[in-house]
Amino acid sequence: MSVKYPRRISLAQLPTPLQRLERLTIKNPRAPRIWLKRDDLTGAGLSGNKVRKLEFVLAAVQDAGCDTVITCGGLQSNHCRATALACAKLGLKAHLILRGQQHGAADGNLLLDYLAGAEVSCYPAREYQQKLDSLFDHWCSYYESAGKKPFKVPTGASDGIGLWGYIAAAEELKTDIERLNINPGAIVCATGSGGTQGGLTVGAEIHQLGCKVWGVNVCDDEQYFIDKVREDVSDWQQRYAQGYRYENIEVNVIDGYVGPGYGKATPEIFQTIATMASSEGIVLDPVYTGKAFYGLIQELEAGRFNDCDDLIFVHTGGLFGLFPQRQELVYP
Repeated sequence: MSVKYPRRISLAQLPTPLQRLERLTIKNPRAPRIWLKRDDLTGAGLSGNKVRKLEFVLAAVQDAGCDTVITCGGLQSNHCRATALACAKLGLKAHLILRGQQHGAADGNLLLDYLAGAEVSCYPAREYQQKLDSLFDHWCSYYESAGKKPFKVPTGASDGIGLWGYIAAAEELKTDIERLNINPGAIVCATGSGGTQGGLTVGAEIHQLGCKVWGVNVCDDEQYFIDKVREDVSDWQQRYAQGYRYENIEVNVIDGYVGPGYGKATPEIFQTIATMASSEGIVLDPVYTGKAFYGLIQELEAGRFNDCDDLIFVHTGGLFGLFPQRQELVYP
């Protein structure tokens, strides 16, 4: 199936490497070879998976003639940090609606939000969850009354526009797979807002990668992400009139590793982070990749994916979210 991409802005350092994990020990001799798609290397401040989506989203912002981007996320949102820096690069104003209250000096992603010059509005978790739509409406009205043209971007830039980022990434993966002559039976990623998983799911089919995409959810549950991915793919199909039958899309979720909740990691996650750093020189984070990779290792050791020769884990970044949780880190 052919696909015509909309306009995009070059923000990420692409293509990112696809590297095999050489030293990690898995307690299952039948486990597949593990390859990491290093999307933590999409840039410095503009690192991680979010910047791939923003290449298309911010092009849409410009095409709509807007000058202000309003988006949302947790206090340590990777997406909000990437949006703030990308907007600074493009001369756009960024306003971030954040869930949670700042205590003490800004750290991690929040520090970079301020450094990039973003306007930051923090709300208690309950108010944020109950009133997010009205908060967006309030700030849109505020900027419109000041003569600005705001553009609303949802959590994680996960909608029909942002989906293009990982449809394009799937095409990049096809080139990687052919160049390395590998045979992946599955592609696995952390899923927190659904956009990366959705884009990969559509992209794997469009670009005929011949394998399933699995998301390890770091919040909510399996049914939430089945519904969310289908919603985003439906939005994409309607916006761009693609000849893709989204009604029959297969959404695969590895549930059971959320732990205490979003952004809350157990000691096993921090041990996984330490093991990966000391054995492979790969830095994971406690919110997304650490939790998802820990879940993947548990599943591999239990026998899942034994029928695969190779498996690709998409490293979606999140380095800056490690620093606010430094007190939980363990050292090898």
